Amino acid sequence: IYVNEGAEDNLDSTVRFFTSARSAYVSGQVVRVSEGNTVDIDWTQPLGGKTMLVTGASRGIGEAIARVLAREGAHVICLDVPQQQADLQKVASEISGSVLTVDITSEDAGKEIATAAQKRGGLDAVIHNAGVTRDKTLAKMDEQKWDMVININLGSIARINRYLLDNEVLNEDARIVCVSSISGIAGNMGQTNYATSKAGVIGLVNSTAKQLDNNDKGMTINAVAPGFIETQMTEAIPFAIREAGRRMNSMSQGGLPVDVAETIAWFASPASGGLNGNTVRVCGQSLLGA
Repeated sequence: IYVNEGAEDNLDSTVRFFTSARSAYVSGQVVRVSEGNTVDIDWTQPLGGKTMLVTGASRGIGEAIARVLAREGAHVICLDVPQQQADLQKVASEISGSVLTVDITSEDAGKEIATAAQKRGGLDAVIHNAGVTRDKTLAKMDEQKWDMVININLGSIARINRYLLDNEVLNEDARIVCVSSISGIAGNMGQTNYATSKAGVIGLVNSTAKQLDNNDKGMTINAVAPGFIETQMTEAIPFAIREAGRRMNSMSQGGLPVDVAETIAWFASPASGGLNGNTVRVCGQSLLGA
């Protein structure tokens, strides 16, 4: 953990995270803590009274994020496409959250999110988790597969962020957290479109962090880059490749969706004002991209 001179007061949330079991699958990382707004919070419910939106919240990593944020005290607006409404409703009802069915690639996505957020006094965090894969080698990939992955995984984040920031939907000290991937750092065979989109997410975070450095509202943006996480998506990978993915890290095992969710909850905390522009790998110290 690198701490800028004068940023010592912003160290608490990061030390608490890395000295707890919540960071079990985060290993060999560099985190930079800079000066930011300091907020006194109740560490038993660090997100108490906050409203946070999670995209792709109906299952997998998105569901785990929603559950962890709710456990920490947040009201979670669970967002997913209309086709996932039944699963989304189940998650939201179990965590006393609310449901928002929106296609994040639609022109009105930002406006619909803003309308839902304003009913609760604005957003204290937005977690960009929704994403898809359409794997093919570049030689065999058609334009539709390329455009879909780039649009959902990257374009939608840029458009929604722009709308939320331009229309003051985000409250003071709001947190934006984006889900990238170690594929966006190291690349991956047959995933040129996915790797490009996830590398773009890291670039977007770096660029936006510089803009937020110059605002007086204490907002931050950071990213997590999961490695091999046990989800429905990785269950579809052929057995031999799946086993290799599990073992190519210092822990010789896959991570769980909750590992990603705990890292996001750390970034989303009001006490994490000194974290801006970080990309933290949740990968068990994977050999890929090391």
